[in-house]
Amino acid sequence: MTEQTPLGTTDLIGKMLIAMPGMGDPRFEHSVVFICDHSDDGAMGLIVNKPSSDVDIKSLMMQLDIDISVGLSDHAVHFGGPVEMGRGFVLHSPDYASAVTTLQVKDDISMTATLDILEELARGEGPSKWLMTLGYSGWGPGQLESELTQNGWLVCDASARLIFDLPDLEKWEAALETLGVAALALSAEGGRA
Repeated sequence: MTEQTPLGTTDLIGKMLIAMPGMGDPRFEHSVVFICDHSDDGAMGLIVNKPSSDVDIKSLMMQLDIDISVGLSDHAVHFGGPVEMGRGFVLHSPDYASAVTTLQVKDDISMTATLDILEELARGEGPSKWLMTLGYSGWGPGQLESELTQNGWLVCDASARLIFDLPDLEKWEAALETLGVAALALSAEGGRA
């Protein structure tokens, strides 16, 4: 069982947020968010379990004038969050590094937000495991910490297996299970001891 990160911590990089029932924002209902950056200036993360119903990988590549030479139809484009929804981010295995820039968030999870990764994926190159998102989830200074104290999120350790290998519909409950929490046991009401 993984320990929950204590409230007030300033280092949630490489952790996952699990949306609590009744958090009040339908965009994040049952979301699992991988945190890529967290500091006193705020936080940035990507929702990893919400495939987009508006955009598919083939139409995205066509919009970007990228020729696809391999089948990518088994990969969804995910809604990464409500900020900069026209900007793409790829979470991926560490067996790839962009010539431009790649952020290694954890030993087994990296992020690239440059066009070259999409070009390589379209040629059948690039990382062996990946998840594409449009947009990201962002919090201003102290905002995420406030949401944590108001029981909006649970925090767990992230895993490449959960991000890349599980079906989207199973990720929320699987993230809860890493904390030993059953989905049916959750309440939208928080308490204070």
